[in-house]
Amino acid sequence: MLKKFFTQRKINIIGSVAALVLMWLFWLIAYYGVGNGNIVPSFGETITCFWQFLWDGEFWTAVGNSLLRTLLAFVISFLLAAAFTAFGLLGSWCKALIKPITVIIRTLPTMAVILIIFKITYGNRTLSPVIVTVLVLFPMIYSQLTAAAEGIDGGIKEMAEVYGVSKKGRLFKIYLPLVSPAVFSQTGANISLGLKVMISSEVLVNTAKGLGGMMQTSSGAGEIARLAALTLAAVILGLIIELAFSQFKRINKKWQGKKND
Repeated sequence: MLKKFFTQRKINIIGSVAALVLMWLFWLIAYYGVGNGNIVPSFGETITCFWQFLWDGEFWTAVGNSLLRTLLAFVISFLLAAAFTAFGLLGSWCKALIKPITVIIRTLPTMAVILIIFKITYGNRTLSPVIVTVLVLFPMIYSQLTAAAEGIDGGIKEMAEVYGVSKKGRLFKIYLPLVSPAVFSQTGANISLGLKVMISSEVLVNTAKGLGGMMQTSSGAGEIARLAALTLAAVILGLIIELAFSQFKRINKKWQGKKND
């Protein structure tokens, strides 16, 4: 079974290992090229700091807080996007009304928005990163949902009209079941992106008990190895999220295949 697993994923495994080795070589080149540990820390020192974080309760509290805020932002973004998509399906005029709103939100400069939201929330360092993450994720998820909805076979829509299926019935019994596989396949990448935006926002507003706040503290103290270790932890967390959802997608495909059989 283990042999079969590696045989089926041989190319992906080789590519991943090659990419890791390449990034490690770039790190070494940068470290020895700059020659200053206060700018580019050594790989060994970074790994040591990373290992220490694994046994640090404060680190896991920060990871949990950042991850929970990210999940909250994702859920809010998804619900908003689903509501806007459902509204857009009511007619072309509804879609035309929504489009400029999503375009404007999508083009907002993220860093400037973080500072503005921070001021609007009266310096709330916990709420402002969530709002910023929602503003980044919402238009993207809306585009994904809309594209999936527009990809529904026109024959199915016509059949629903012929049989007099209500708009509510079309939405919950036809459209949502058909678009859910395409949407679910993007969930891991969306949450991973949301985590990146969340941490960036936390860094800028120095959120306490968050990964971004720990990064800001390490940067201010000149502890570059700790900063690099925290960055490495964020990257690994994002990869774990995407990997987990890719596995869920694969399991769902197998289940759908058995169901169809």
